[in-house]
Amino acid sequence: MTWRSRSTSNIYDAHCPLCRSARRWLASRAQLVPLEFVPAGSAEARRRFPGLDHDATLRDLTVVADTGEVYVGDGAWLACLWALAGHRAAAERLARPHLLPLARRVVAAASSVRERVRDPWAEPADDLAGYGGPDDRADCADDRCG
Repeated sequence: MTWRSRSTSNIYDAHCPLCRSARRWLASRAQLVPLEFVPAGSAEARRRFPGLDHDATLRDLTVVADTGEVYVGDGAWLACLWALAGHRAAAERLARPHLLPLARRVVAAASSVRERVRDPWAEPADDLAGYGGPDDRADCADDRCG
């Protein structure tokens, strides 16, 4: 995979606590490529990206690069990691042919969990959804502690 974007729009499931947690984590990291977050299936997503299959964006994370490239599933997760200052090298390693199957299995497992915790009737919220408060984790800028 080759990424060249200068910014991305990440279309995520706002009804899923796992997705909201991942969005908060991504947004809290230093970014080499600015990440913008758009709720999947929203009026904003439909207006900005009329050519997308918006039902599919509710099933899989979708990233739209400023170049017009669209990444879905494992490619979208790798694009998100690539955008982060501390994770670009990991994204490039995971995108290599011998490690890509592992990345795909991890994304498939996360998608399976997402299907179990998603509540399509809940109001999209940016709460912590049972994952604890900000004070429940160690103060650690690089995620290597706590």
